[in-house]
Amino acid sequence: MKKASVEASKEQLVADFKKVVADAEELLKATAKHGGEELHDVRARAEESIRAVKARLTEEGVELMDRTKHAAKATDAYIHKNPWQAIGIAAGVGLVVGLLTGRR
Repeated sequence: MKKASVEASKEQLVADFKKVVADAEELLKATAKHGGEELHDVRARAEESIRAVKARLTEEGVELMDRTKHAAKATDAYIHKNPWQAIGIAAGVGLVVGLLTGRR
């Protein structure tokens, strides 16, 4: 599996977890008025789990942002050191994309 697709999968996983957390919070709010000691205990455990997942998602987001910034800086440094190679690579990629889209 390529690194780009792994990163895309991680980003999708984070987005999916955020959706699950939002849905769980909504469910907890909707059931807040319903009673019972057992339901109260379950709700408390669920709220704690949601807090933990949110904290973990925040950490993952910060880590992903740091890696993205590092990659952008490395790319910028490479382009400044090798401008003609960067232009050649960009032209080659543009040519390939143009050929592929022209076939359709």
